[in-house]
Amino acid sequence: MSDDLPVQRYRLLLLRHAKSAWPDGVADINRPLGERGRKAAPLMGGYMARHALVPDLALVSTAKRAQETWTLVAAALPPGITVENTRAIYEVEAAQILSVLRATDPAIRTLLIVGHNPGMEDLAHELVGSGDADLRMRMADKFPTAALAVLEFEATGWRELLSGGARLARFVTPRSLD
Repeated sequence: MSDDLPVQRYRLLLLRHAKSAWPDGVADINRPLGERGRKAAPLMGGYMARHALVPDLALVSTAKRAQETWTLVAAALPPGITVENTRAIYEVEAAQILSVLRATDPAIRTLLIVGHNPGMEDLAHELVGSGDADLRMRMADKFPTAALAVLEFEATGWRELLSGGARLARFVTPRSLD
């Protein structure tokens, strides 16, 4: 840890894009949300707003389904959230997403990533080392579309985020909100 930066609580919100459609002849990156996804994303945004899970920065995959998920989630959140649309979290493994996370400015205390499996789920499993056993078991069982994992850790910055170093504070799915 660096001596010149204070230890602070950081919160990572991992949101898998909502359920997508599979139209014929459409490239993967251009697949839109399906009807179920268009219903689930606002539910998750409402949950985030009610529980003060408001990011300082949202990193959103450039895939259409992730972009549409973010638009529907953001409609329930306060305005002014900084958004970076990035291909760096599309079709990548957990290690690449972790590299992006570790490069985040330490002034960002709550970071949202709207991305894809298997990278999102693998990253959550890699980072979580503690938290409610039932939540951890639910997350290990399935990380469905539009699921939200809330991870917390204390450090002087994102670069210190290590395997097993985060606590699973919440794991929410659209089905659990119905």
